[in-house]
Amino acid sequence: MPFGESFLTTIKNNKSIMLDKSRRFRKTSGSFDWSKSQQFDFPKATPQELKRIREKLKREQRKTRVKQISIFCIVILIIILVFVYLIN
Repeated sequence: MPFGESFLTTIKNNKSIMLDKSRRFRKTSGSFDWSKSQQFDFPKATPQELKRIREKLKREQRKTRVKQISIFCIVILIIILVFVYLIN
């Protein structure tokens, strides 16, 4: 059976390629070390800056929403026109 032999060879080769995952975790205790993690120091924002950022995000979201709605309407219109054309 050539198919069975090739199948077994493929499985054997794939197992040899896979990483030994148990070897990776032998040195770790399995817990997270907070001393090694990065600590971010973000700058403080004034209320005016926060308001400006909020307004900017609202404008961007509004533009994105208008684009999505217009594209949706155009696609629906094209689909309706295709159905009307196919019916007539």
